[in-house]
Amino acid sequence: MNATLLTARLAAIVLAVVTLVSASLHAEEVQKPILLFDGKNLDQWETIGTAQWRVEKGTIIGGQNGNPKHSGLLTTKRSFQNFDLSLQFMIDEHGKYNSGVYLRNEPGARRQSGYQINIGRAAAEEYVGLHMKEWLDKGDEFDKIRKPLAWNHLRIKAVGPHIEAWLNGQKIVDYTDPAPKPEHLVPGVIALQTYGADGHNGWVKFKQIQVLELGKSGE
Repeated sequence: MNATLLTARLAAIVLAVVTLVSASLHAEEVQKPILLFDGKNLDQWETIGTAQWRVEKGTIIGGQNGNPKHSGLLTTKRSFQNFDLSLQFMIDEHGKYNSGVYLRNEPGARRQSGYQINIGRAAAEEYVGLHMKEWLDKGDEFDKIRKPLAWNHLRIKAVGPHIEAWLNGQKIVDYTDPAPKPEHLVPGVIALQTYGADGHNGWVKFKQIQVLELGKSGE
């Protein structure tokens, strides 16, 4: 083998190694979860509406501050498109009072503009499931997985029109929109929602919120 050919092959090997290392480092960077709540403040969030949001003992608490007519959202400042979100929640047990997590919501919008994983009581037909103008998947339809007045772990994976959700480790939603609107697939904010129902000042709590950004393939 002459020196020129050997040099070319060595150069090709070095380039391949550098490319693999670079790709590996990039993958690690992309796959690192983003902590959306540090247990101390709401610096990564914006409030919309009249509901009250505060941080207390490492927990986000949302409610009506004495007026059941108050409602609103707590939205991320950043937008996300394809992602794997995890959090813990606890919710009041009263009538139709409910909360929810809006996915890819329009920044600044006061209402739901995309998919939502609802959080509520099945007895009031407010299932922990997927909703957008109607029930797309009732999820924990019989309230057998959610733990009343206790912390529940919720994981939501959104990749294009495919929405999945797990409640306390059990899959409750696996839905692919057969005819998604373009505006439901573009990047949007993640929003936590609360409003008074049945004339009741409800409350909802969230903690340990983090999100992993994903590619189009879900990886």
